[in-house]
Amino acid sequence: MMSSATVRSVRSRVAPAGREEDQRVASSRPRFQVITGGRSDTGSKHAVFDAFAHMKTVSIVHIVIAVMFLFASLLGSLVLRTQMVQNSFEQSQVQSNISKLNQDVEDDQARLDGLQASLPDRAQKMGMVPQQGPLSIDLEGYQPPSGQPTSEGQ
Repeated sequence: MMSSATVRSVRSRVAPAGREEDQRVASSRPRFQVITGGRSDTGSKHAVFDAFAHMKTVSIVHIVIAVMFLFASLLGSLVLRTQMVQNSFEQSQVQSNISKLNQDVEDDQARLDGLQASLPDRAQKMGMVPQQGPLSIDLEGYQPPSGQPTSEGQ
């Protein structure tokens, strides 16, 4: 009689019909690795981290890059939000100043309209009279005072 160890060593690597795919799937599985120096061996709090850091499939560089990217994203988001709040505050101040200036312009325009309306009454109080007809100036016989050059003499 053959022992079970002998039987196992004699087995062939050829799969029965229909099992070729199962054998390919089994060979593509990741292999497990035994980690020594667990909690019971060293008693260190960092033993799990050290074991994780020494694994071949996970690179510490990738983890550091991911953490730095997350930190940079968080910092960028914070800076962007702070800038947006500051711009919003400045915008509200500018809007407030614009509304105050518009109110001042409206007040000045109302005062000017009032002064223009009272102008004829003030002119009459000063002794001025309104114009009675069209006014024209005739310069046909005009002679400039002596000593000033005329446009013809230039």
